[in-house]
Parts: sequence; structure tokens; C-alpha cells
Amino acid sequence: MPNFFKSFFSGKTDTPEEEKRKNDRKRFEIFKYDGMRAQRMGRIDYAMKCFTEALAIEKDFETMGYLSQIYAQTGELEKARELLEKMTDMKPESASAFLTLANVCYMQEDYPAMEAAADKAIAIEEGNAVAHYLRGKARKGLNDGLMAIAHLTKAIALKDDFTEARLARAEALLSMRQYKETMEDIDAILSLNPDEEAALLLRGKVREAEGKTEEAENDYRRIIEINPFNEQAYLSLGQLLSGLNRPSEAIELFDEAIELNPNFAEAYKERGRAKLLNGDKEGSVDDMKKAIELNPDEETSLNGQFKNIEVKQETIPGVF
Repeated sequence: MPNFFKSFFSGKTDTPEEEKRKNDRKRFEIFKYDGMRAQRMGRIDYAMKCFTEALAIEKDFETMGYLSQIYAQTGELEKARELLEKMTDMKPESASAFLTLANVCYMQEDYPAMEAAADKAIAIEEGNAVAHYLRGKARKGLNDGLMAIAHLTKAIALKDDFTEARLARAEALLSMRQYKETMEDIDAILSLNPDEEAALLLRGKVREAEGKTEEAENDYRRIIEINPFNEQAYLSLGQLLSGLNRPSEAIELFDEAIELNPNFAEAYKERGRAKLLNGDKEGSVDDMKKAIELNPDEETSLNGQFKNIEVKQETIPGVF
């Protein structure tokens, strides 16, 4: 009613262009907020359609962010990256956009681009712990352990309880065989959360490297007790058991892992090695073939395993 009187007394009405802008804005808001509701409800396909329709009407920074999240969640990383790059062009002062872009580049294993995005975030917010963490992860991906540790240390200095940064630094230190320093980070993490699986796994690796095999075994078994679906714990424990010449126990362990996940290619491969140690050549070959079937990329590395089986049969008669 107020609009009617206003137009009646002023003699003015909306032009067709103004009317179209209002209608477009209304449609944009409907699509955007329907998409947000759908995303919260887990209706990802519908949310994606809504956000796409909204962006066809208006290039809205926030909506682009929502859609980029969905693309990343659904594995459409190139689309997510393209949107995020547009967002950083729109708002080059937004550290969060550069951080999200760095995360997507990490998922793509494009470490130079990840580092560049993290650098931009650091230039905007020098005291941003996450930015230094991501730059450290990028240097680690580029096999620059020293600079990785330097930036991860900066991240931890900015945020002392930054578990992810401590885990990443512990991994970098472990790769450099700095066991004492590795354990300092692990102890700090476990003091906050005694059941942190990644920290327990790293502690097991340190103990194994130091020859404390019983303690390492206890760590790996503890992880499986906490989370029976932790595949890395099964692999680490099974490899340890095989290395300790306990192939029967390793086979039993991998049987359990495969029962939980019949598509666990690495478990088939490691069970095949354990069966070979246990004198079961035929079973070993079957498991190796199954590993290749589940993960064709393993074929090249496993060809050597098959050759080794034949060599052992020829040079050590009576083993099989």
C-alpha cells in the first residue's frame, strides 16, 4: 500500500529495468537460502543446483564460497579451485579465501600453488597460525623438511594447542630421524588427548625405529582397540609382525582387516607378503593379484614381488 500511494502522488513507477533488478534479487535470495538450508540438511545435489542458479543471477562472494565447499566435498576439486581463484580476485584482502584455496591445492597435491596461496594469506595476516601451518605442509610436500619445520614451529608458537601443526611437525621430524624432538610433540599432543590415533601411530613408528618393538606393538594395538577401522594401524602392526618373523599372526590380523573392508588393497598386498614368509606361495600370489585388481596402480611395484617368489623357489628349494 505505501508503494501505491508513493507512486500515485509522485507520479513515478518502477521502470522495467528496476522491476527486473528487484525480481532478480528476489530469485537470487530464494536460491541462495534454499541452497544453504539444503546444505545443512545434507541434500548436497539440491544445494549445488540452488547455488549454481543463484550465481547465474549474481556473482556473490559468500555463495561462491558455499558452492566451492560442496565441490571440494564431492571431489570436484578443479571446479572448487576455479571458484576460489575467482573469489581471491574479487576480494584480494580475504585471507580466508586464500587459506581455503591452499587447502584445495593440497588435496590436488599442487604444492607450489598451495604455498603461493598460503604466502598471500600470511601477507594479509602475519599472525594467522593456519596460514603458517599450510605453508609448512606445502614445504613438506616439496620435500623441504627444514622450512616445513620452521613454518610449523611458527604456527605452534602462535597457537600452542594446534594439534594438526604438532602432528605435521612430528611427521617431518620423524622423517629426519629426530626421534627426541618427535617425541616431544607427540607427548604434548597425547597430554591433551591420550587417544589421539595419529599421535599414537607416530609414537609406534618412533618406538619401532628405536628397536622398542613390544612398545610399538602396544601402540598399534591400542589404536585398533580405539578404532577398529584405522587401516594404517593394521598395516603398521602387520608389517611389524612380519618383520618379527611372526607371519601367522600377521596373516590373522590382515584377515580381520579385510573382513572389515573387503576392498582394502594394501591389506591384501601385505597379507600376500606374510603368506610368502609362511611358505604359502599360492596364497601369496592370489593376494598379490587381488591387490592389483583393487588398485591397478600397484601392478608395477608388485611385479617385483612375483619375480621374487619365483627366484626364492629356484634358489631355496624345499621352502614351499
